[in-house]
Amino acid sequence: MHASASNGLKIVIVGGFGVGKTTMVRAVSEIRPLDTEATMTQVGVGVDDPAGSPGKSTTTVAFDFGRITIDAEHVLYLFGAPGQERFWFLWDRLFTGALGAIVLVDQRRISDSWYAIDRLEHQRTPFIVACNNFGADFDPREVREALDLDPHVPLIECDARQRDSCKQVLITLVEYLYTPETLS
Repeated sequence: MHASASNGLKIVIVGGFGVGKTTMVRAVSEIRPLDTEATMTQVGVGVDDPAGSPGKSTTTVAFDFGRITIDAEHVLYLFGAPGQERFWFLWDRLFTGALGAIVLVDQRRISDSWYAIDRLEHQRTPFIVACNNFGADFDPREVREALDLDPHVPLIECDARQRDSCKQVLITLVEYLYTPETLS
């Protein structure tokens, strides 16, 4: 924790395999992020499906961790969850104590996000949805419908490689967390 900060605020970033969770934490963290990236090997063939993420050579095997100091009293702690189904058992633990979550989505693979939304709703963790721009035309109506999102859940486009874009996602989440509808 930052030496003078008195309030640590936990944010979890979840989503399917290869949607950019590690990239987002790296882009926005003020510290060198802790990550648990491991090289993908032949052992993962048939277990993890990298088809939707061509060129991906590493994968998160526990979680990513980053930090952003808001002011002298508030620090955001970012936890990027692993996206592979075999690590989903970690998610409920990661959600414990979370202020809120970001569901990072690849619009080309919407179904990879259903489990994340289901778990967050089950845990009653407030969340927003951010579509990582992988070159597909962003169609908010299509994404909202495909994910069966409640109308009040924010849905935005982002580029997980760009710090300013990731900051906007975090601002959207914090603003959403403090709306009267979310607080009730």
